[in-house]
Amino acid sequence: MASLGDVCFNRRKGRVPVNNSNIYIAKLLPKIVAQTLCKETKQTETPTKKPKNTKLAIFIATILIVATLTAGIAGYYIGHPPTSTNNSQQNQASTTSTTSTTSTAQTDATLPDNASLSQIYLQVEPSVAVVEDFQLATDMFNQPIYSQVQGSGFTYDLNGQDIIITNYHVIDGGVNITVTFQDGNTYTAKVLGSDPYSDLAVLSTDAPQTELVPLTVTNSSSLQVGDQVIAIGSPYGLSGSMTTGIISALGRTITEDTTNGYAIADIIQTSAAINPGNSGGPLLNYEGQVIGITTAVVDNSQGLGFAIPSDTILREVTDLADNGAYTQHPYLGIVGADMTYDIATQSGVDVTYGVLIQQVTSGGPAANAGLKAGTTQATIDGNTVITGGDIIIAINGARIRNSDDLSTYLEENTLPGQTVSLTIIRNNQTMNISVVLGTRPAPTSS
Repeated sequence: MASLGDVCFNRRKGRVPVNNSNIYIAKLLPKIVAQTLCKETKQTETPTKKPKNTKLAIFIATILIVATLTAGIAGYYIGHPPTSTNNSQQNQASTTSTTSTTSTAQTDATLPDNASLSQIYLQVEPSVAVVEDFQLATDMFNQPIYSQVQGSGFTYDLNGQDIIITNYHVIDGGVNITVTFQDGNTYTAKVLGSDPYSDLAVLSTDAPQTELVPLTVTNSSSLQVGDQVIAIGSPYGLSGSMTTGIISALGRTITEDTTNGYAIADIIQTSAAINPGNSGGPLLNYEGQVIGITTAVVDNSQGLGFAIPSDTILREVTDLADNGAYTQHPYLGIVGADMTYDIATQSGVDVTYGVLIQQVTSGGPAANAGLKAGTTQATIDGNTVITGGDIIIAINGARIRNSDDLSTYLEENTLPGQTVSLTIIRNNQTMNISVVLGTRPAPTSS
């Protein structure tokens, strides 16, 4: 059953091909270019005529060589002044970050003000891992096979315990889970806890302490549309890839096939390029702090990616690590549709925003509070809509424009068992109804 605020999209799991022809071509291309240039040079080469005055030519050539060497030496010192102490330390830090053993102290260092993208990358890259596992799938003959799945993850310090945070769909039903860090070292991992309703999972690993360089997760409540962001992950298996963009929208909702149709609320929409394999990687601000975790991209779209906000991570991570699950998602028990001008016109109501209740789950919180579902089926703008039900226009006094607003408000501000006041339109009359929220039913096992 579809639920409130569903937005259709395709999640993208990075699958690593056995023969990665693209990478092979990329490696082969420089050789082909080099051979081609050599051939072109030979074809355009013409013999030089012998100078008539050999001694004069030798003398002139000698002067030119000496002058060229002198100018070259002078130019080098002009273009490469003696390196200052700060520059030496910066070069040393850059070299250290690419060695096989990562220094926790170096990577945890505070970024300078107005740090460059390259400085942010050097600090964050050791904390980002490639997460791989095998998940059950079917082949072209509908026979069960195990297919390799690849995503991303990052290290986080939870009260002194180093964990790996990634997406639920990256490890959903997976076996033989491993994490690979930027130095190429790979270690086994296991799932401590997961939540399909927020597409989050927490892993532990047997990697040594030197590999586990935690990132700082900051609050996402202060984010604004237009803020610049950075995504780091492993798109198409290309580990350590960095892309940039902006926050395009806040408070979106999406659904995945693991959520039983329930919406994943309060999603960040970003223009930073996200591709299969990015899932689970960090979305960062320009201070190198995690403000989200990349989770999905819409097929055949450009600049349309989504991320779980860091507030959701901070709210759930302790329960996931300690209890294996998060069970505090509020539940209203309705199926709704966003109000539009056309729906309002055809329904004979004077409100063009809000959430039209089409179905009420029997025995659920909305049904117990007396909320009414629609009774008349109509086709509006090519879509089937059940009209005549209550229209939710506010919750606890906060204006509700659409199902995104309702889902996000409930997830951010309420808990199961809490009583909320819904402002509704019924028969063109405004009224308030109190509802005691329930707990969202457990997801069906995949």
